[in-house]
Amino acid sequence: MAPKKDSKTKVRVQPVPEKRGYEFGGPLGAFGIVFGLPVLVYSFTFLCNDVSGCPAPSLLHPSTVTLDQLKAEVGWPKGGFADFYDTSVTLWVLGYYLLSLAMYVFLPGQEVEGTELACGGRLPYKFNAFLSAVLILSGCATGTYIYGADFAVWTFLWDNYLQVITANLVICTVISIFVYAKSFTVPAPGQPNPELRQLAPGGHTGNALYDFFIGRELNPRVRLPIPFVSEASRTIDIKSWLEMRPGLLGWIILNLSNIARQYRTYGYITDSIVISTAFQAFYVLDGLYMEPALLTTMDIIMDGFGFMLSFGDLVWVPFIYNFQTRYLAVFPYELGFNGILLVLAVTAVGYSIFRGANNQKNRFRTNPNDPRVKHLKYIQTASGSKLITSGWWGSARHINYLGDWVMSWSYCLPTGIAGYAIIQTINPATGDLQKQAVQTPESRGWGMIFTYFFLVYFGTLLIHREQRDEEKCKRKYGADWDRYTSLVRSRIIPGIY
Repeated sequence: MAPKKDSKTKVRVQPVPEKRGYEFGGPLGAFGIVFGLPVLVYSFTFLCNDVSGCPAPSLLHPSTVTLDQLKAEVGWPKGGFADFYDTSVTLWVLGYYLLSLAMYVFLPGQEVEGTELACGGRLPYKFNAFLSAVLILSGCATGTYIYGADFAVWTFLWDNYLQVITANLVICTVISIFVYAKSFTVPAPGQPNPELRQLAPGGHTGNALYDFFIGRELNPRVRLPIPFVSEASRTIDIKSWLEMRPGLLGWIILNLSNIARQYRTYGYITDSIVISTAFQAFYVLDGLYMEPALLTTMDIIMDGFGFMLSFGDLVWVPFIYNFQTRYLAVFPYELGFNGILLVLAVTAVGYSIFRGANNQKNRFRTNPNDPRVKHLKYIQTASGSKLITSGWWGSARHINYLGDWVMSWSYCLPTGIAGYAIIQTINPATGDLQKQAVQTPESRGWGMIFTYFFLVYFGTLLIHREQRDEEKCKRKYGADWDRYTSLVRSRIIPGIY
């Protein structure tokens, strides 16, 4: 949409786009991520399963494993790769996306402006992800009340899990191709730029694969031809919409499907799967409720939108982050009272750091005279910004990342020392053979490769983000940043890192 014209400038002109070097290992790293991470997502699904165990038993004896044996243990589909995709499943997944889109357009929401762009304007945004999530989850609750654990959404997601992954992978790839092609219509430097479109600083290197991966355009948008709604409602910012909607809520919906699966299998629900789901749902709903804070994140301010974010939002987050509850759906581990207290304590520490630090920063930026933050010490920079040197932000330059990482422990701890094998037992009531997940000495601990993977990955991601933050701040503040880092020496963990 065209911004309002000010008294000095009739038409906004596209500036010369900023250029930066490669990240993530450049083109070679982009190739590995684009083609390697989807394989990793599928591998998790097969190698930790409800057919033979977690991990598949043959993986514990790699010298004797055969391909046919491994295929039998992981539940490899009879039709091979052709069975990875199902058109009807893809259409149902698209229906979920369309429902979320309709809620964005037609439900009321908060309309705000983003941060100042290099071209001198601010883009409008509409936020109502929390309301949309509440309505969708309420619909799921109603369905569960009527049909119980056999509610169609829960059985559909578990029974078609492989095909649902593929559907989301197809969707994210199509979106990535669309925004990449669309980015070549961004106005050239010196040309009128009424829609405030611009290339991302690191997204126009000239290497097609890398630019497709990292994202060429900073804020790709589409305008829907829908009458009787506001301009903000019909304008979809693809990056912010995907970051806060289908995948993030989908993560929680998959967790609920896993709970239903556990109940259908065992007739009860364990404390471990409830507490893991509850903390993950709280994290998501808290983020959706604080949706406007998204506008100050690096994803929105600096990163282009390409395959990296599209895949991350729609495939990586929902299908890697739900893996703890998927594991617990098969192996019903009980935490007990002491285990619950441990998880609660870890979560409380992490959340107090994460939310306390972010609230302190937002309040200081919004109103430095707020009684809750006016006591904070700071450095006044030449650029006009203020860098906090006391409170949460005086203990470490990226202290919020520590809280984020500590909270992630509460997702993994409920799986315990993970690992199980599927064995056949005789049902004493009927005399029939039945499968049962049991933890054997051989499998114990090996399942942690899957259930604690998120913890290792998330820590690595946060360190990478912190390094990018440091680079960005050094460019922005120059000598003031050196002065700031001399006062606040720790990066993430006070006194350690």
